[in-house]
Amino acid sequence: MKTEFNPLQHALSRRTFLADMGMGFTGLALGAMLQRDGFASTAWAPPTGQPHFPPKAKNVIWLFMNGGVSHMESFDPKPMITKYGGKTIAETPFADTQDPKKLALERLVVPDVNGNQRNTLYPMQVGFKKHGQSGIEVSDWFPHIARNVDRLAVVRSMWTTDSNHGAQTQFHSGRHQNDGQFPTLGAWVHYGLGSLNDNLPQFISIGTRPNWNKRDGHYLGPAHDSVPLRIDPDNPLDFGKPEPRFAGDAQSLGMDLVQQLNALRGVEYPQDPAMAARVASYELAFRMQRSVPEVLDFSKETAQTKALYGIDRPHCRDFATQLLAARRLVERGVRFIQIQHGGGSNGAWDAHAGLKTNHTNNALAVDQPIGALLEDLEQRGLLDETLVIFASEFGRTPGSQGGDGRDHHIFGFSVWMAGGGLKRGVVHGATDEIGFHAVENRHYVTDIHATILHQLGLNSRQLEIPGRKRLAIDHGSPITEIIA
Repeated sequence: MKTEFNPLQHALSRRTFLADMGMGFTGLALGAMLQRDGFASTAWAPPTGQPHFPPKAKNVIWLFMNGGVSHMESFDPKPMITKYGGKTIAETPFADTQDPKKLALERLVVPDVNGNQRNTLYPMQVGFKKHGQSGIEVSDWFPHIARNVDRLAVVRSMWTTDSNHGAQTQFHSGRHQNDGQFPTLGAWVHYGLGSLNDNLPQFISIGTRPNWNKRDGHYLGPAHDSVPLRIDPDNPLDFGKPEPRFAGDAQSLGMDLVQQLNALRGVEYPQDPAMAARVASYELAFRMQRSVPEVLDFSKETAQTKALYGIDRPHCRDFATQLLAARRLVERGVRFIQIQHGGGSNGAWDAHAGLKTNHTNNALAVDQPIGALLEDLEQRGLLDETLVIFASEFGRTPGSQGGDGRDHHIFGFSVWMAGGGLKRGVVHGATDEIGFHAVENRHYVTDIHATILHQLGLNSRQLEIPGRKRLAIDHGSPITEIIA
């Protein structure tokens, strides 16, 4: 009987090797380098690390707002819900547009999350203004992002299917929480392209991870998990420094001696890839002990730059340091940086009640740092090669919940992207008059994945491995209308 190829089985030797070294998260950064240099298992040949076609972007900064940002109070204004606020949908001119019998099946007209109907329209809780030469409307809660609106490609026609917060996993991986173990987008990028800088991890996660999304590599193997990073130069990552304290000269002397001994053994056993891999891994760990704290040392950043990000402002200091670190990581060749805001539990943006207070406070925490990131990347010539994505697992209902909140909403919501060869100052897609359904140029969440991969020069179908064929919807389709 023919045995199906099992990539996990072929990954065990590498996984065991990394675990035996006791290197913790440092070891996770080794996968691409070891595969590229031919030290990993030869039973399965991974991608070469080269793009499939000429890329327009080199790096990704993935900003994910956990909990569900209201599209109607951020990037998709709907004055009709204010005009008819307090009325049920049946009492408005839009009743027919919400009738399931008159709508195409793919528009998924069903009751809202958990079977609840949220039919009483809830007025917008913030004003909107047009900004920039493009005249794109942005919520008053996001003035710093609005200042950069001519750099954005806003997609107002997203949809998804998971109406609980498992949609966070769905947005990161394209698969439902209960579908099993599937790699996230960052893992696929790491798997396909590998390293730009062997001194640093190539896939980094910053901020609290959602409870349902603690791993990235899954069947690609732990080498493609993200490396969790703390914005603390004294303790940036677990097991990232030796337990005993050594002076730099003493550590270098020790490494030189080890290299000499390894070279002698290499002469004696020139065909020993395991030994070569062990040497490479320890050398990378040594380099990371120096390179990671240097990235997180902001002492050489100007006071003007720190003020731009808002590091001096308590309400946004934490996110500001994370985004300044992201810019410094991109400068040094880190490929994929995912930054979670409000992770853990259901997510900070989950505004079932008190939406105005919730979104006001969360926007204050992220708006200035994000605006600064876009401007800082631009002035350093990095935005053209760096994709910045602002996303959330779903939107929120046009109808009210509990009087002053909004429920989860999967049928239409917004994300935006910037840089990396995308058009600037454009809006793509639309929801209906009350923000209920995506009705124009609808895009499932994996279309965002496909767009990012396309800009990085990757064809997701060429990344597939035997025995792990994916559904067509898993691959998505690039949003060509926003590609320059």
